Amino acid sequence: QVQLVESGGGLVQAGGSLRLSCAASGRTVSSYAMDWFRQAPGKEREFVGNIGRSDVSAYYADSVKGRFTISRDNAKNTVYLQMNSLKPEDTAVYYCGARMGGGSTYDAWGQGTQVTVSS
Repeated sequence: QVQLVESGGGLVQAGGSLRLSCAASGRTVSSYAMDWFRQAPGKEREFVGNIGRSDVSAYYADSVKGRFTISRDNAKNTVYLQMNSLKPEDTAVYYCGARMGGGSTYDAWGQGTQVTVSS
């Protein structure tokens, strides 16, 4: 079993950067594929990107490709979402999810952290 705690959200101006953290306990993050999603009010949940058990980021949504990077620090048992060149449309609650063994079932979700990008 793994539990996730997210942090790092906040308010930034367009063009700024934030790094979100997803700290895991109970199991090591290396045992899981880790996904990032986001959801803005009144909109459907959107896939942002993921990193596999191999520590290689698999892919990113077109809307964030080239601006966002997912990384893993096994020593700190934490997965990061580095967000650069932020746009107002990036405003959303960001969630991380863990999939044991890289399967389709999510074993845990973070509580979410708010990211707000002002014009």
